[in-house]
Amino acid sequence: MNEGGESKGFKSGFVSIIGRPNVGKSTLLNSILGEKIAIISDKPQTTRNRILGIKNLPGAQIVFLDTPGIHSARSRFNQAMVKTALATCEEVDLIAFLIEADDPQNDENEMILKTLEKFPKPVFLLINKIDRVPKGEILPIIEAYSQKRSFAQIIPISALLGDGVNIVLEELVRLLPEGPPLFPEDMITDLPERFLAAEMIREKVFQLTRQEIPYATAVVVEEFKEKEDKNLLVIQATILVERESQKRIMIGENGRMLKEIGTRARQEMEAFFGTKVFLELWVKVQKDWREDPRALRWLGFS
Repeated sequence: MNEGGESKGFKSGFVSIIGRPNVGKSTLLNSILGEKIAIISDKPQTTRNRILGIKNLPGAQIVFLDTPGIHSARSRFNQAMVKTALATCEEVDLIAFLIEADDPQNDENEMILKTLEKFPKPVFLLINKIDRVPKGEILPIIEAYSQKRSFAQIIPISALLGDGVNIVLEELVRLLPEGPPLFPEDMITDLPERFLAAEMIREKVFQLTRQEIPYATAVVVEEFKEKEDKNLLVIQATILVERESQKRIMIGENGRMLKEIGTRARQEMEAFFGTKVFLELWVKVQKDWREDPRALRWLGFS
């Protein structure tokens, strides 16, 4: 930068990462950043909020927005998630649309393509999970999608293995507008620590429970207090479910499930925050919160 604080040749801007549920958007963001800020699981619709991640490069800063999966939503809650994802497309400079190499012609991809017609900005098609298919199957996917619309670039990648990620960064920078950094260089996300702690707990719920339980769950951090004299972080959180039967499953026999969720979440928190963590968890029934407008507003999904 020059003395006036203006950029000279520096590039910066926002990129929205969109796609259907479980396509690998959060895995891609974590791979780009080299640090895990977006939770992941093998279940669809793990991501519920817009997750901002900042990638600093020589001469450029890319601000990524990881988004909930776009799908045909029925519940108020799912509709709110899809609305969140689509809203980012209005805010950004570039869009990265992910599809899966092992399921490229999914109907939801066609729906997303149609929706993208509303946003007159460059779209990058990223064909993810190329490690799952023979190389010979990639070219037909590229050819098929090239006929559907004009993309800024079509890039095969493996977010899990990191293959093609550097190429994605290079191509994004090429089309970013010139401008100064949008965030401090030492910043990786704008998410508050309370949010990150809640997400770590929710990730363990997704990993350890089955059927409808993960989707009927929300996490609220009630207390987040640093005790610097003891090098200790005290976190108290409530796991919300919709039914008494779900509460019993979440707690488990003799409290085993809740204890396992807490142990795994605490270990991840200690590694992330770099301090000892005292984590206390409760489970509470908030009946049908996914269809309750007041509950959704309270939980930040309005």
